Amino acid sequence: MVISMDRWSGKVAIITGASSGIGAATAEALVESGLTVVGLARRSQLVDEQAKKLSNKKGKLHAFKCDVCKEEDILRAFDWITQNLGPVHILINNAGNGSGDKYLTEGTTEDWKTIFDVNVLGLCIATREAVKIMKENKINGHIVHINSIAGHKVINVNAMSVYPASKFAVTALTETLRQELNHLGLKIKVTSISPGFVETEMTVLNKNMTPEREELFRAIPFLKSEDIADGVVYVLSTPEHVQVHELTIKPVGELY
Repeated sequence: MVISMDRWSGKVAIITGASSGIGAATAEALVESGLTVVGLARRSQLVDEQAKKLSNKKGKLHAFKCDVCKEEDILRAFDWITQNLGPVHILINNAGNGSGDKYLTEGTTEDWKTIFDVNVLGLCIATREAVKIMKENKINGHIVHINSIAGHKVINVNAMSVYPASKFAVTALTETLRQELNHLGLKIKVTSISPGFVETEMTVLNKNMTPEREELFRAIPFLKSEDIADGVVYVLSTPEHVQVHELTIKPVGELY
């Protein structure tokens, strides 16, 4: 199997939640591979700052302010990208929201809605728009969902709230989309990437962690955001007839 990113050079990739962590690392990796990348984020100024740092790379990074909880923001982003940069070839559904270290029995309806709006509905809306554009332009594109090991097994960590449920939904949506694309005769790939614990603002870089969660994180190994970005590049690099449906990435010594 020949691994190459050449066919994506100059093509448009969209990354949600691109202001930090896995999203920012993936944006850098794709720009280095020669893609035109649009980073969607509420904190778009952080994407702008990264774009300046990557200005001498093969590709180019653009920032677009977008809250994936708001359908109108997503639609506006896709419209601007299509009109100004061209049709999307790759969509990385990376934006995610955690539990906020709250127990399910103590959570608020507002918190639950936010988690599902970001992790599930935002992903569905972006996917729908990307597939629509790929279909209209006869593009054999690739959609990558940044999932989690918590999307396959409810890990024994307190205060996970509805987060695992939202990621189990992503696992189901990945297979649902694969079957739909087959039924429609579209050669668009879909991949779920499920990391273990990664050093991001949702984990060890979270400044509002409970003491219990801090103690847990001190005792377990972590992945780097760049490790997941490497996984994204790997699945995108496979030949057109090869689809990596699920890629699970864990640090050595992972307990879960």
